[in-house]
Amino acid sequence: MVERGAKTMGDMISPPDSGTDLKTKQREEVKEPEMYKVLLLNDDFTPKEFVVEILMTIFHKNRSTAWKTMLTAHQTGHSVAGVYTYDIAITKVNESRKKAKEEGYPLQFRIEGA
Repeated sequence: MVERGAKTMGDMISPPDSGTDLKTKQREEVKEPEMYKVLLLNDDFTPKEFVVEILMTIFHKNRSTAWKTMLTAHQTGHSVAGVYTYDIAITKVNESRKKAKEEGYPLQFRIEGA
């Protein structure tokens, strides 16, 4: 029950004072973030199974796609591990390099514009 003269929630909410008529207000364009490819680079030391594990756990690939990605890098020198915004791409690369370093492998990635 509300006392007489007390403010209710409806009284406290007021529309923002923009100073312009809503019909003439222009919509701001939302720009999509730039995307970046994370390239898996081939090396002769990192075991294939470890690369597949990285692709599955960090890049969230299924086993079949992870094997195809790893084999493409093995045969051509590099392959696309994924396409992400810059922050996500750099995080995945750093996480992968850290895990590889902990295991003693020189696994490398490169980031380039998509």
